[in-house]
Amino acid sequence: MSQETIQYEDGRVELRPEAWVEISRSPFFNRDLAPVPIASRNWTTYNYAALWISMAHCIPTYMLSSGLISAGMNWWQALITILLGNTIVLVPILLNSHPGTKYGIPFPVFSRAAYGTLGSNVPALMRAVVACGWFGIQSWIGGEALDTLFKAIIPGWQNLLGGPVGGHSPTEWLSFLLFWGMNIYIIYRGMDLLRKVENWAAPFVLVMTSLLLGWAIWKAHGLGYLLNQQGKFHTLAEFWPIFIPSLTGMIGFWATLSLNMPDFTRFGKSQRDQVVGQVAALPSTMTVFAAMGVMITSAAVVIYPHMKPDELWDPMKLVGQFQSVVVVAISMFTVVVATLAVNIAANVVSPANDFANAFPKWISFRTGGLITGIAGILMQPWRLLADPSGYIFAWLVGYSGGLGAIAGVLIVDYWIVRQKRLELGDLYRREGAYTYNGGWNWRAIVATVIGCALAWVGLVVKPLRPLYDYAWFVGFGAAGVTHWVLMKVAPSASSSYR
Repeated sequence: MSQETIQYEDGRVELRPEAWVEISRSPFFNRDLAPVPIASRNWTTYNYAALWISMAHCIPTYMLSSGLISAGMNWWQALITILLGNTIVLVPILLNSHPGTKYGIPFPVFSRAAYGTLGSNVPALMRAVVACGWFGIQSWIGGEALDTLFKAIIPGWQNLLGGPVGGHSPTEWLSFLLFWGMNIYIIYRGMDLLRKVENWAAPFVLVMTSLLLGWAIWKAHGLGYLLNQQGKFHTLAEFWPIFIPSLTGMIGFWATLSLNMPDFTRFGKSQRDQVVGQVAALPSTMTVFAAMGVMITSAAVVIYPHMKPDELWDPMKLVGQFQSVVVVAISMFTVVVATLAVNIAANVVSPANDFANAFPKWISFRTGGLITGIAGILMQPWRLLADPSGYIFAWLVGYSGGLGAIAGVLIVDYWIVRQKRLELGDLYRREGAYTYNGGWNWRAIVATVIGCALAWVGLVVKPLRPLYDYAWFVGFGAAGVTHWVLMKVAPSASSSYR
């Protein structure tokens, strides 16, 4: 470890004050991207567990099983696929979480070690674009929940501002903008407010969903319909072609967070805190919440036989069947809380840092969050959600290939090439170990391109379609191996490869 850093007994590292002053003048530095001082790393095991619980408790998770069941799986096959996918994606999540806690750095700064001080914008902006799409989707869902809440408590709300505009009432647009503004407000208040929101949102949403589940089972006199449901597949040969792309899609669901968890683990009090919190919460919560969605929907088939299948899987349409204003209001408030918690944590924090990384002296974390919000509106989520199964589920496989390629480069570079050793100050310097060729490490870029090409080639060349079905695995493996080979056979003079 260099003389400009302090390494503590637990392995965490921070800059000495004199080095901090020097790098603060660099064009690659701003306060939001700076390494978090040890004294400010205050996230505990509960904070990380609450983060994942609140992120998992969202409408797409609730509806996750519907895509698998509609593809022909029965309820237990769908839940096993979800559990397995989230257990697999937990591995790259934990591997990329380590440098965040050790060095106190966010994802785009961490990626400078592999890609170069300028090249890091490639993985950062690829991640940011996906996040902007998800931000728009979740904001529209949250707006719908707010609109339903206002309909329940304000008489004549739907026609309060006149007739439809662009296929939606003005009050729907107003609800969307209100929810959008709530997201931006929390980001402007900073990460500590986010931590507090996640802490209370997690148990609140879990309790309210459990109450809805209990009511549904009581009203339907049990889960007999669910337990008797049969899948379409009777042999492994029939099941496998659906299982593999479905598993890849489940991995793709959190492939985004598998890259940018350093944005959160940089605040960790210890490696143990972040590891235990994530291992305990992610696979279990995703599976349990998806199971709740399956059981509530199964009960709803009995309770509301007149509802269409796609309506049964939409909790907002399901709650709309209730006659009690109080029940509708509480349910929609729960959806608002759940969607707000996941949207900020999963879809705003990362792109805010990513945009700041592109222009550190001009874009702060808050400005990056505002850019994310504007991009989310420009992507017109109301159009994207016109076919939610095609957008939320089908595209997971596609972008998982690109993000898998980035994960392969980052993990191989940090764990194998550099053996977990980074020159912390050089991550922010114009000239240093991560300058490479004008700020770009061509080896990482080539590896990423190869990983993406192999993961996506099946979309164009039909005989290679299986590569696309395994997109995340193909992208991860191809990019990781390529990066390791190139760093070994053509090492950079400025890299710390040994």
